[in-house]
Amino acid sequence: MVQVRYFAGARAAAGGVREELISAGSLDELTAELTQRHGEGLAVVLKAASFLVDGLACHDRSAELPAGVTVDVLPPFAGG
Repeated sequence: MVQVRYFAGARAAAGGVREELISAGSLDELTAELTQRHGEGLAVVLKAASFLVDGLACHDRSAELPAGVTVDVLPPFAGG
C-alpha cells in the first residue's frame, strides 16, 4: 500500500480528500487508480502534477513504488 497525500488543487479535484491508502506498484498505476476513484477532474490535475515519493521528486512514472512509501501529489502552482 502507498499513502497518497493531496495538496491544493489536487485535494479539491479529489473531492476534498486529504490522504488515502492505495495499492499501486508505480506512479502510472497510481494515477490510473486515482482517476478511477475520483474521476476525470483529478485526471487532468494528475497529468500536470509533480510527485514526491518520500519527499523526493519522482519524474519516472513507471518506476517501482516500494510498499509503505508516501506519495505527495502537488499540482502546478500559480503566483506572482
